[in-house]
Amino acid sequence: MSEPVQPTLVQRTIGRIERAIESGEWAVGDRIPAEGRLVEALGVGRNTVREAVRALCHTGLLEARRGDGTYVRAASDLNAALQRRLRRAELKHVLQVRLAIEREAAPAAAVHRGEDDLARILSALLARRRAQESGDAAAYVDADLEFHRAIVAASGNPLMAELYESLAEAVRDSIASLRPSWAPELPGACAHEDLADAIARRDPDAATKAAWAHTQTVEAAMERMGEREGE
Repeated sequence: MSEPVQPTLVQRTIGRIERAIESGEWAVGDRIPAEGRLVEALGVGRNTVREAVRALCHTGLLEARRGDGTYVRAASDLNAALQRRLRRAELKHVLQVRLAIEREAAPAAAVHRGEDDLARILSALLARRRAQESGDAAAYVDADLEFHRAIVAASGNPLMAELYESLAEAVRDSIASLRPSWAPELPGACAHEDLADAIARRDPDAATKAAWAHTQTVEAAMERMGEREGE
């Protein structure tokens, strides 16, 4: 029986950088320490650091910006892989995956949510309502995304939450693309309020119903967008 192959110094360095990212020590969007500081912190040579960073840039976990440094682009290998795939995905396919996760998360959140989860959901709902009333499109998109992220996070399923976080930027784009001034006229326009209420009351059946109403609203928005593009 052959002995297990020991990881190389570069592979061990890659692992240490990955753990720093996955633990949140380096968050998505952060610039990682300069090469000299990495050499000192990791106790390896410059060539090892350069190879490790280059490999992580190739996988999509890091992003090198010329003249500005290297930034964390994704929180995990799964996130990085999904980001690469999402760049080739059509909006309708992103929406189908997004809505499927949201429908599964809704009743689970009604069962598993804690008080902090509920506070986050209600805070996002209030911000969404205020942005809609004021006509602040950017704030509306941010608040709507935060509302759905909070519900998925409250589901008690960490894998589902990680998948949704990997879709976050694509979800943001889909919300921005489909944000319509006529939304209140559509079936399920009150679905967000109904969904938050069902989760607050710990009613998974009502949460499922509200999630499906929201799906109908989004699908109607997609149809209208397609009609406008075809004019």
